[in-house]
Parts: sequence; C-alpha cells; structure tokens
Amino acid sequence: QCLLSGSWQSDTGCRMVVSVLGKDGSFSGSYLPGPAASDPKILSSPLKGSQQDAGLVPQPTFSFTVHWQLQDLETARMTAFLGQCYVGTNGEETLHTLWLMREATESPTEDWKATW
Repeated sequence: QCLLSGSWQSDTGCRMVVSVLGKDGSFSGSYLPGPAASDPKILSSPLKGSQQDAGLVPQPTFSFTVHWQLQDLETARMTAFLGQCYVGTNGEETLHTLWLMREATESPTEDWKATW
C-alpha cells in the first residue's frame, strides 16, 4: 500500500516531505528542488495536494502544487505535479510524476515562454 507521508527524493536530488496526510487523502508538506544546493535564491517551498484513497487502490494516483518561495520576489512561480505511487515486488514504494511549471509574465504576449 502506498502512502505519501514521509520523505521522498528524486533521481535529480529534489526532496519532498509530506508531513500531514489527512483521512480524506489531502496532504501538505515542503519541496526543495535539486538545484537549490547551488542556488541560494531557492528556498524550501510549501506543497499541497491530494491522493486517491490508498485503502481502495493499492497504487494510488496523486497530485500536488508547489508555490515556490524565492528570495527574488519579482518572480512568481508555481508547479503542478501529477503522478502515481507504485509498490515494487520488494515492497519498495516509488513515485512517478509529470510536472508543469508556470512563471508569471508581464503581458499576454509573453505567455509563450511562461510554462515549462
């Protein structure tokens, strides 16, 4: 059974800590991207999300958003993650995700470069 509560680390060194997992599947925590170690402008950022009922589905889907906390207050960014938690034959849990990051722009003409 996959439960998101706890600490997770990606192949690229990103770290996610899910500190609160509600009975309704909601969760919150913090996220720190891998490049943060070399970029002092990036701070640990809050995340909020929701997980499919792990009692009904052994390998649940989930989604969460990260509202980036940057020292450069002129840049506003958010990232949405969507994924699934898998349990391997050895019982190890792994997360597979896709993400989109959005950066605020000054005008609609700059919209083309706002989503990564």
